[in-house]
Formats: sequence, structure tokens, C-alpha cells
Amino acid sequence: MDPALGPPEEMAEIRDELTPMMRQYHDLCARYDDAIVLFQVGDFYETFCGAAERTARLLEIALTSREDNTGEYPMSGIPIDNAESYIEELLEAGYRVAVADQVEEPGETSGVVERAVTRVITPGTLTEDELLASDDNNFVAAVARGDAAAGEDRELALALLDVSTGDFLATSSTSRESIVDEVSRFDPAEAVVGPDAPADLVPDDCMVTPYDVSAFDRQRAGEKLSAYFRNPDALLASDAEIRACGAVLAYAEYVRGGTHVGERGEADDETEDDSGAADGIESDDAHLEYLTHLTRYDPREYLLLDAVALRSLELFEPRAVHGRDEATLVGVLDDTASALGGRKLRDWLRRPLLEPDRIEARLDAVEELTSAVQTRERLHDRLRSVYDLERLIGRISRERANARDLRSLRDTLAVVPDVREELADADCERLERLHEALDPLADVRELVEDAIVSDPPIEITEGDIIAEGYDDDLDDLRGTARDGKRWIDDLEERERERTGIDSLKVGYNSVHGYYIEVTNPNLESVPDDYQRRQTLKNSERFVTPELKEREDQIVGAEERADEREYELFCEVRREIADEVERVQNLAEALATLDALVSLSSAAAQYDYCRPAILERDGSQTLEIEGGRHPVVERTQESFVPNDARFARDRRLAVITGPNMSGKSTYMRQVAQIVLLAQVGSFVPASAARITPVDRIFTRVGASDDIAGGRSTFMVEMDELATILQEADEHSLVLLDEVGRGTSTADGMAIAQAITEHLHDAVGATTLFATHHHPLTELADDLEAAFTLHFEVEQVDGEVVFHHEIAPGAATGSYGVEVATAAGVPDSVVDRARGLVADEADDALETESDDRPTARDSNEDAVPEATRIAESAATTDGGDVPTDVAAELRALDLAHLTPVEALTELDRLKRLLEE
Repeated sequence: MDPALGPPEEMAEIRDELTPMMRQYHDLCARYDDAIVLFQVGDFYETFCGAAERTARLLEIALTSREDNTGEYPMSGIPIDNAESYIEELLEAGYRVAVADQVEEPGETSGVVERAVTRVITPGTLTEDELLASDDNNFVAAVARGDAAAGEDRELALALLDVSTGDFLATSSTSRESIVDEVSRFDPAEAVVGPDAPADLVPDDCMVTPYDVSAFDRQRAGEKLSAYFRNPDALLASDAEIRACGAVLAYAEYVRGGTHVGERGEADDETEDDSGAADGIESDDAHLEYLTHLTRYDPREYLLLDAVALRSLELFEPRAVHGRDEATLVGVLDDTASALGGRKLRDWLRRPLLEPDRIEARLDAVEELTSAVQTRERLHDRLRSVYDLERLIGRISRERANARDLRSLRDTLAVVPDVREELADADCERLERLHEALDPLADVRELVEDAIVSDPPIEITEGDIIAEGYDDDLDDLRGTARDGKRWIDDLEERERERTGIDSLKVGYNSVHGYYIEVTNPNLESVPDDYQRRQTLKNSERFVTPELKEREDQIVGAEERADEREYELFCEVRREIADEVERVQNLAEALATLDALVSLSSAAAQYDYCRPAILERDGSQTLEIEGGRHPVVERTQESFVPNDARFARDRRLAVITGPNMSGKSTYMRQVAQIVLLAQVGSFVPASAARITPVDRIFTRVGASDDIAGGRSTFMVEMDELATILQEADEHSLVLLDEVGRGTSTADGMAIAQAITEHLHDAVGATTLFATHHHPLTELADDLEAAFTLHFEVEQVDGEVVFHHEIAPGAATGSYGVEVATAAGVPDSVVDRARGLVADEADDALETESDDRPTARDSNEDAVPEATRIAESAATTDGGDVPTDVAAELRALDLAHLTPVEALTELDRLKRLLEE
């Protein structure tokens, strides 16, 4: 175990001898031995022993010590008022944090103040606004395996819960790859994995939390779900899904401060409370009241995007080549006015639609909003006032909302009537339904307006939060306090007149209360009824029996008023929490509207067109006129549009052209246009006709998996294996430079075999960019294949890229010219030109008219670049010495990591210089 976690070893043996407070700390560390315990001591959260040393180092805070009769212990602390920033650092360092708060007032106990863990903060269960990204969900996942004995064929199930918003999803599949894809799609921050479920379903950047296996028990999981939803068996499709959903709920309750589970790895069936609830599985105090919906979905209902496609298509993460954070598809489209809309838009991009009717419904709404400029702009302006209702109602239900949160709810509800009015004349069905779904919650709004002052303080226990006139008892208490204060305000003038002491002052402090202060020279004039309260250097402070009586009235009234205000506030908060489902339904409608407005804003601003969505009748049409890359065009001053035309009998394009000519950009833009169309967005083109595809596969760009010990070629082959096994005629496949990670002959053979398989056996719509020019000859032999190329020209010895695609194959690779443009030294470029010329002469002398076609044989498919390299390697009198060339020829580049390759390059460079 990490020495920063669990009970400190130096305390364990003397636990019974520890002071009561340190015994509390020891016991909480033992109970929450998977987390760093932040132990409240006054205004600080303290850690001790190994945890103190670790947190002091991680957080760069002072390491001090605490000494008592049992010894001296390292100690470090963080201020409670600024705890979130420090907690965030601990989470980023890979730790869970258990927050142990004082749960009773120090003045109410004669012994040690009681402390309890009120929440366990983990990456996947955050609810604190300061720690959450507002523009995306923060999921914790649970993975469970079905029971083979039940005939489920060892089904795998995935449950996803956003504790901050209440979003709850579930799915399952007998395909391991399908679950991996769904985990990648939703990118959970944390996961709990059930017994027998493979842990490698979860990516390395997701924290895997060990958790009690009994939470995955079918009966317990079913009971857990039944506490939230009626008849969970009807909601979910299998026992595996029930196990996953029940386990993630149990874990969410545990981190909320619920009863601790039994020992992880062992069932804890023996411990039950009076209600028969198993320890760690049931806890009313930790119930997630705002969790009202569970959505079971089938991944096949949406366009499938695996982790490779999500990266390649730049949906959420920018490619390094662009160098700008906003250079993502979501960055281009996201003009949402609220956090609700931002999350909804990201969900749509993760799960594009398949059914033409659903796509058309969104497109109808986007088209109407695009053409109604003033309505769209007014809606966007009003939606700016919408707070994050999903997380807001979550805090209200968890009883963590303050008075300002309730006013934020009120401010959001105040704009709903205006938003509804903007949609009153909507024509399309989707906007009409949204108009009906926008419930203004007038009763909730009026409650907050009546009960809560317009500008309340943050603290909810110190008064000044309940509006005047809301509660008669509170008004009476406030009146008593005000009357008393008015009496005191007049006291100073009355006492000056009575005593003749012009310098007499009436004051107040929190220690001594109200007092009458008289300077030393005037002490002889003090009346007999003055009672000395405090002596200062230059004055004396007194009270009178009447002043003391008034003080007791004022303080008593104020204390009772504060208590009454807190009671009233909690009542109002609970009353609003009872409307959680109505608030969530409103949040869903506002989020959907905001996302639609954002899509229409992008369409209007960037000159997108409405795509024609065709029925999925097997034709698989993909026609784009004047298509543009939605991300790249935003990062450049100008962009050259290009067409794309595919059909069932024209489904495989072999694309050639030199590097930097635009092949990869073209392929990505085709895929992004298809994806946008299936999201329900307008697309960057002058026209588009698209049959929805089931899945987009990408093999675009490659790099070593250094951590996994895999070379570029192995990564490439893994991705290709997935494509060849899972793609079908309804898929869109992008392949870029397949086979470049191995020898040229092997690479060409692999590329040819893949091309033939995709054409003959798979039938997917395929864009294949390659430098293997023999593949263009292969395309002539494949019925549904065709060739495209990007032309370039030389002007004054320099290569000029036009970025325009045209039919046919490229006539050359212009590799030397591209090297020149990239700044390769002239001596190297001149040498390369000479070698190319020599090879051209040799080729003319040996060329044969009866050379076989690429489909018949690839024996001669050794590209020009390889022969040039071999020629350079055998040169005795050129720029490269024979011994260096021999070592270069012997290098196995396919099995070198980037670091190893750079090391070899440095060594050979120094050898060449010698």
C-alpha cells in the first residue's frame, strides 16, 4: 500500500494510547485506506505522518509537526477556504481524497469534536464546480461481465454515470471491441471493474478503482437499482447491465459519504443494519435524489467512432500540426451560450445519428434557425443567462446549494418565458416540441423570489438570506433585534446628557458585547449604576443593567433569527429538490435548443449547406460538391474546395500525389462532412447528398506506442486488423500510406492485399491515399475502384501545390522538390537529383513491354525510392562512405522506437563527420 494511504504505521501499535483526536484520524485512515484523508482541525484540513510528507511535497506546502504524549508526528495542512485548488492537484497526481469534516460545533461538546468523512473525491465523481469542466460530462464507469451459466455468452456491460448532472447510461455487447469503443467514446475519468471483467477495457488515462466485488452481485445490484427505478429489469437488457448499473450506483453513494463497503475483493454479506440493508450497499444518507433517468442504448443505434477515429478526425483534441486549441471540430461548431448546450453538442458529436428521419428532424430545426437571423440571435442572447441547471439541481438535491444557487435557478427560470415566446411561431416539429417542453416552472420561480433576497451572502447559517415578509416569526425576531439596536443607537446621546461626559462612546465587539467607554480623565463622572467590564490603557468600558438586558434581547433575537433563516432556507431547498425531474426536463430542452442554435450559427457564419440525407437502401451514395475541411479552413486564410463522388459501383478511391499536396486533409474532410451530416448539422460544401454510414474507420497518420512497446508498423497493423475484421458495406474507411512502416516491397504487398480485400470482400466506401504508384494500376483492374490525384507544378524550379483533386493518377511524387521546399541542404538535394536521373536512365534500359499488372504480381513493385536508397548505400566515392552506408542499410527501422532511431542517427552523423 502507498505509505500516504491507510492508517499511519507509527500509530497502529499504540492506537489505544493515542489522544482522542489522533485516534479519530487513525480510524478514518483505516476505514478509507484507498484515499488521502483531509482531517478538519479548525479552519484547516490537516494530514499527518506519511500522508503529511506526501502532501507537503506534492502541494509544495510547509511540513510541520504535532507533538503529544505519544510522540511527534509530521503534519501539513491546507486552508479550508482554498481547499479545492489543492484537492485538484492531489487528483491530478492520481490520489483519491476523503474529506473528514467536523460534524458538530466545538462549543457543543466538552470532549473532542466529532468528525466524519462527508465525501470522497475521485476523478470520476466530482461535483465541485471548481474542479469540473463545464463544457463536458465527467463520467465514472462500471464494467461487468454476464453469467455464462445464464446463457449470456459472457456478455460485457458498461454503465456510465455523471454524478454532477445525473446523466446515467448503460449498454452491453458480447463484443469486447464494442465495449472498448464505447469507453473511448465517452472517455470516463474513472472506472470500477467487476470480477472476471477484463481491466484492459479501460484506457491507461482512466483511473481504475478497486471496489467491493459484492457490489456487482446480481441480487444486490438489482436491489440498488430498485431504490431508484421501478422495475429495472424492464429498463435494462441483461443481468450484466444490472450488475454494472447497480455497482456504479453503490460506488457513487460510497464517495458521497455513504456507509463504507466491505473489504474489497471479498463479499460482505454478513453485516446488515436493522432495515436489512447490506453494509456499503444501502445508505439513505447517500441516496442520489436527483438521479431520475436511466437510458439504455445500443451502440448500433449511432454512428460508431472508436478512439482512433475520434483522434484522427479531430473531434475534441487538436492535431499538433494546427497548433491551436480551438482547431477541433467541436471548437468550430461550439457557439453555445450555456454549459448545458456545450455538453449536449459534444454528446451529439460523440453519437451521430443513423436514421434519416431523426437526422432530418434536426436539420429542419437548424435550417429554420439559420434563416431566422433575428430569432436565432435573440435566442442566443437569452440563453446566455441560463445557468447549468443539471449541476445546479444536483447540488440542490444533495443539500449543498447555497442561497446564491437558488437565485441562479430563479434567474434562469426568468428567461424561459422569453425563450418560449421566440419559438411560439416555429414551423418545424422539433422546435414546436421544444416550445412545449420549456416549462417556466412559475411556482418554483415565485418561491425563490418570495423567500430569498436578491443578493444573498454565500454563507447560509449567518442570516440575511430570507426575504422580509416571507415568515412572520422571522420578521418578529428581526423586529426585536432592530428595536434593540435603535435603543442602543440612541443610548450614546442619552448617556452623554445624563453624565455630562462629551467623549462617552457606545461600542460593540464580539468578545465583550455592547459597552460604554469612558476615558480616564472622566472616570470621576461615571454614575454609580455603571458596572466595569474592561480596563484599557486610556479608558474604561462599562455596562449598565439595562444595556445588558437589551444586549441579551438583541443577541438572542439575532441568534434565533439566524437559526430560523437556516430552517426556512433548508425547507425552500427541499421543496425545490422535490421538483428535480421538472428541472431536469427543462434543462434537457434548453440544452437541445442551445445546441441547435449553435449549429445554425456555424452554418450561417461559415456558409454551410444543408445536406440531402438519403434512405439507407443499399445504394450508399456519397456526393459532395465544393467540400471543405471545417477545421483547416478556419486556421488558413484561404481553402481550396474539392468534390467527392462515391456510389456502390464507385466505392474505392486510390489517391496519389506528393506530400503536402492535400491527400490527408481531403480524406478527413470527407469523413467530417459525413459525420456532421449525421449529427444533423449543415456541412462545409456547396451541396451534399449522403447515405448515412454505420461506422467511420481511420488509419491516418501513425506513431510508435512507446509505452506499449509497439513500433509504428505494429500500431498500423493493429488498426488495420480492426478495420478488415469489422468494416462492412455501410462503413466509411480512410487509409493513409498503409505499409510505410516496413520495407517497401512488404509495404506494397500489404497495401495491395488490403485494397483487394476492401474491394472484393468488404465493399466499404474507401479513400486510400498512397505513394505506392503501382496501386493506381491495380485500381484499373478493380471494377468499383478509381483513381484521384493532387496535381502540382514546378515554377522557377520550385514546387507549387494547387490542392485541387483531379481524376487519374499522379505522374510523379516530387519528393526531391518537396525536400527542397522543406529546407534540406543543397548538397543533399543535388545528390538526390543525380541519383534520380541515374535511376531513370537505368529504368529506360530495362523496361519491358510485357510487365504483369499489379493485381497479377507485385514482384516488380519496388518503388523508385527504394532503388535510390540502395544505390546510395553502395556508393564508394559519393557523399556517404561505404561503411556508413552499410550500417544504414542494416538498420531495421520498423522495430526501432523514436528514441532509438534518434540515437542511431546521432551516432551515424558523428561517424560521417569523422
